Amino acid sequence: MIVTVTPNPALDITYTLAALRPHESHRVETVHEQAGGKGVNVARVLHALGRRTTAVLPLGGTAGSAVKADLDRSGIVHLTIPLTGAATRRTISVVHDGDATMLNEPGPELSALQWTALRAGVASLVPAARALVLSGSLPGGVPPGGYAELVRLARDRGVPVILDAAGPALTEALDARPTIIKPNAAELREATGTADPPTAARALVRAGAGTVVASLGPDGLLAVDPAGAWRAFLPADAGISGNPTGAGDSVVAALAVGLAEHAPLPVALTRAVALSAATVQARYAGMFDRDGYRRLLPQVQVVPA
Repeated sequence: MIVTVTPNPALDITYTLAALRPHESHRVETVHEQAGGKGVNVARVLHALGRRTTAVLPLGGTAGSAVKADLDRSGIVHLTIPLTGAATRRTISVVHDGDATMLNEPGPELSALQWTALRAGVASLVPAARALVLSGSLPGGVPPGGYAELVRLARDRGVPVILDAAGPALTEALDARPTIIKPNAAELREATGTADPPTAARALVRAGAGTVVASLGPDGLLAVDPAGAWRAFLPADAGISGNPTGAGDSVVAALAVGLAEHAPLPVALTRAVALSAATVQARYAGMFDRDGYRRLLPQVQVVPA
């Protein structure tokens, strides 16, 4: 089982428009709602891949009820922490012109008791887990070292951990030695103060990350560990276009499968690039084009960096 933790989940609402023009009224072509948040997206991809997974998340209010109902409909096993007197946030994704504009609400604050309940829920699942995924922002009320607590909880039991976070939630967790971290180029720069991705990734390895897998957008993935560095990418003529929302979460899902299977890193990177690109070709986060995934997998190139 792969356990995903989403401390700040959301009800994802996607509006599809022909084009987005500032200062104008727009007619929305389609509206779609689903359970969201980075860890939930990871769990959805894992479920679609046929992997046993459990999503851990706090939920409250009307939006929280909608998130739970969607997880139930989707068949995604979940452990929810009730938030009394607080409401789950919403995120708005406006898909237009082959791109997406995101509007993310901040989310509720968690009390010390609610965070303790979430941590206890994770602890109850870790003994049966083959990998733990920690994804997204920490909600208000949770100290920046919140993820570090969960990393240590899992690592003390021999369970590998993937951390996909930014800012203090990422840097405060490095001392706990997560197995893999997955920043993007902007998050690398924020965490290290350097704009060169390989240099920044090596700095985070020295700071405690076992492996850094950085998303570089159309340039694919950069992976750095103490043994070396790799780049994984699709050829320029692969023709990938669509909605990039959730592509990074598919990278995390592929890496989690790799950890659970003890797959070599280049194998995990190959799957991650193909699955991420296939997610761009799908309409909504947490989903991927299965035919696209199979078509793209043999096209991925992994080379020493």
